[in-house]
This record gives sequence, structure tokens and C-alpha cells, in this order.
Amino acid sequence: MRPMKIGESLMKELNKKYAPSQLITFKFSRYDVALKTDEDGNPVLMYIGKANDRGIIRGDQFTRRLVRDATGAIIKDHWDHKGKV
Repeated sequence: MRPMKIGESLMKELNKKYAPSQLITFKFSRYDVALKTDEDGNPVLMYIGKANDRGIIRGDQFTRRLVRDATGAIIKDHWDHKGKV
């Protein structure tokens, strides 16, 4: 089974700024999504799939790698698929 791909419309949601150091949940198409944000409000961890009655998502986990230069500008921004959860 191939890993889920992050499409263009979902990437638009992932490139937004959110509240710093929070867990954000929302519906995206037919999926439930949970994002954890860093201290700057950038999503850095994503769970996407179907939530059970307790709100725990069964699906795929992705982590974001943000590499910054000395001035703090982002020079690398990449999402890695970490497997099924």
C-alpha cells in the first residue's frame, strides 16, 4: 500500500500560520486532520485520517522539517511521511 500524498489544496492549509504551540483539528474533504504547531505557529506534525469516537485519528502521520539560515529565513521546508498510526 502506497503512502498518502499531500495535495495542493491541503498544502495551502499547511502553509498557513496558526496559534503557537497548539493542537489544531479540522475536517478536510472526507478526512479528519490534527496539526501540532511550533512556537512560531507553523504546523510541524500532522495526523490525517478518520477520527474515532474519542477523537483519536487513525490514518497517516507526517512531520515537517523546517531549516532556517542564520537570519531565521526558511531555506528548506519539507513534509515526511512517517507511516500509519
